[in-house]
Amino acid sequence: MSGRRMEIVVSVQPQPWPEPVPEIAAAIRAMYSGRREVPLAVQVRDQLGELFADAEFASAFGARGKPGWSPGMLAMITVLQKAEDLTDRQAADAVRTNLAWKYALGLELTDPGFDHTVLSEFRARVVQHRLEEKALDLLLAVLRDKGLVTAGGKQRTDSTHVIAAVRDLNRLELAGEAVRACLEALSAAAPHWVAEVLDVPGWSRRYQQRIDTWRLPASQTKKDELALSYGKDGFTLLAAVYAPASPTWLRELPAVEILRVVLVQNYTRTVARNGREVIKRRGNDIDKDGGLPPGCRRLTSPYDTDARWGVKRDMFWNGFKVHISETCAAPAPTEPAEDAGCRCPAAQKPNLITNVATTDATVSDSTMLEPIHQALRKRDLLPDEHYLDSGYPSAELIVGSLENFGIALITPVLLDRSRQAKAHEGFAASDFAVDWQAQRVTCPAGQLSSSWTPCVQDGVPKTVVTFSKTVCGSCPHRAQCTTAKSGRRQISLHPREMTEALRRARAEQETQDWQKDYALRAGVEGTIRQATAVTGLRRARYRGLAKTHLDHVYSAAALNLIRLDAWWNGHPLDRTRTSHLSRLELSLAA
Repeated sequence: MSGRRMEIVVSVQPQPWPEPVPEIAAAIRAMYSGRREVPLAVQVRDQLGELFADAEFASAFGARGKPGWSPGMLAMITVLQKAEDLTDRQAADAVRTNLAWKYALGLELTDPGFDHTVLSEFRARVVQHRLEEKALDLLLAVLRDKGLVTAGGKQRTDSTHVIAAVRDLNRLELAGEAVRACLEALSAAAPHWVAEVLDVPGWSRRYQQRIDTWRLPASQTKKDELALSYGKDGFTLLAAVYAPASPTWLRELPAVEILRVVLVQNYTRTVARNGREVIKRRGNDIDKDGGLPPGCRRLTSPYDTDARWGVKRDMFWNGFKVHISETCAAPAPTEPAEDAGCRCPAAQKPNLITNVATTDATVSDSTMLEPIHQALRKRDLLPDEHYLDSGYPSAELIVGSLENFGIALITPVLLDRSRQAKAHEGFAASDFAVDWQAQRVTCPAGQLSSSWTPCVQDGVPKTVVTFSKTVCGSCPHRAQCTTAKSGRRQISLHPREMTEALRRARAEQETQDWQKDYALRAGVEGTIRQATAVTGLRRARYRGLAKTHLDHVYSAAALNLIRLDAWWNGHPLDRTRTSHLSRLELSLAA
């Protein structure tokens, strides 16, 4: 069998969920009578009914074969698992023993449940058939029908780091571990081939244990020697795999391809004049020996090829980044609602997560804004106003979001970073009047520009405006305007709409009304904190971008159900813990 595992094929015949068993429903009513609140799982079944239909997941399962568990129920179990932060074993036990879960799923009291590995198989099939977003899509569709989420209004988005489910390795450890991982994969898949081709005792002495479990040499010279040894061993191993006499299917092993990529990214291999092969370790200088590849392409682990090193301000991590979007509105006291048994103010709907986007750690926030808007449009949940921090916007996005999606970005734009603007003295770019029709710019001293040159800078169309050296040289305000060696002032302008939008945004964000309105964005920090505390969002449970994103989507669905449960039970929205000292301070202030 070449060491390959046979996949167990299961079939699904979509069926509606059974109604809650009467004896379980009676037990729930008896245990949670009076003021005691029913569990979340019970509330979800009562309020939302059959949330995830089997037919929505049927494409991930065969029509023939051994009958499997309901995929809709498995999706619901996965959401409840995230809400209670359970392992697969604990979730499988809860299906067997937890009355609230049996009520939500419509299971008999004596239902034996399933083996915990079924959940792993379910996740793998969902990812394989690209149904990662399905659970959140179905939940939001139901909530949209109930009027709990709608298009328009206000939404806010922020991102946070996610640490990959692998150990952090430096370049030396990565090279050695890639060789070791490849050896392990080959030994498992083709042990007879390894015994015939390699010196097993010699390779075993060098690669028996994980590279990061023993102390590396202290001196840089010995580290460099060890790095070259890893490189030579890696190229030797690949040469054996790609030899004509070796089985061709060995080249298809993922560990072999990962080793090849790690070697290409970290080493150079040339042939000297005497015919001798020379292997060198790549330096950090990109102009010397090609340098290292950009961070977005550089592997950081042989066990998760999607993880990347990311940096944000003073934070440096290996893994991913997740962007969370949610509805938001300033709370307003109104009359209590009477529908759905809710005991909370009708206008104070819960803030619900509308989208989750997961990327590797190198992707910038601004790059993700348009994909986020596209995902919201697909769900028919585009907001009128989108609250963001300064990492997302640009002149192009401010104009493009309004034109393409009808969304006004409420976000602080980066201020003019020119020397004059930062020093608050002299003439900043915003002090120059632009006549777009005549293609002329007038400086604060009344002088006209001499040239208007359209160009492309960093892939963005711009216009470079230049004043003549004669005019600037004799100007009494020259010291306030420019210190360029050319003796004249140049200004780089975005296209008209972008320039005017940028200047207007910079002026608005200085007003108190704008700052008061923008304070609404701060609430998304609490959402990230809740996601971290409840679902462990900042640490990936699984390897690979697809499974990590799946985990984030089900975490978002779980948080929405938690918030709905609080809303159904009349708890205040955005409730956070208040210390006794803070309460004392508030009472004294009152």
